[in-house]
Amino acid sequence: MDLRLPMVCLGGAVVSALLSGQSAEGFDRKAVLEQMRNSRPADLQVLVQEPDAAGMRTIGIYGIQRDPGNPDLRRYSLWEESPADLNIYMESVRCGLLQPLRVKRTGTAVYVRMLNPGGPITPFNREDHLVWWAACVPEVAGTDPGTLRQQALDLGFSTLIPERQEQLPALAP
Repeated sequence: MDLRLPMVCLGGAVVSALLSGQSAEGFDRKAVLEQMRNSRPADLQVLVQEPDAAGMRTIGIYGIQRDPGNPDLRRYSLWEESPADLNIYMESVRCGLLQPLRVKRTGTAVYVRMLNPGGPITPFNREDHLVWWAACVPEVAGTDPGTLRQQALDLGFSTLIPERQEQLPALAP
């Protein structure tokens, strides 16, 4: 099962401030967020960039790795950036023909989402499909998943898999 763990992005800045003799209260949150935004990972593939209330919201994927014990499993980091925050999560997807899925964890729940590669795309499943395609078929990363039906068929997917979601309570950190 996947772990989607929020990474405390400002923690490194606090440690840096403490090591350099500054107090943790002395760091500027906005400056740290801006510095982190300007130092995005080199292999970050932006999947979503859309207007937010106070600026742009960006979601990207990076650090995609195959699981050595399961060739259908991919692990990656998900970058979620908004004008007020930056979060990095560790996630995984299953790419196999049987039960393709994405596991997403928030602070309150774990979502196991069974996906239908090549099937209908809605506002509710769009991010899941963007992430799944980027992790499983990196050469089409960022492509509108609504246009990938033939690609899915070529890979052996029926495009008729019923999508569903299981919600589990999040475990305490």
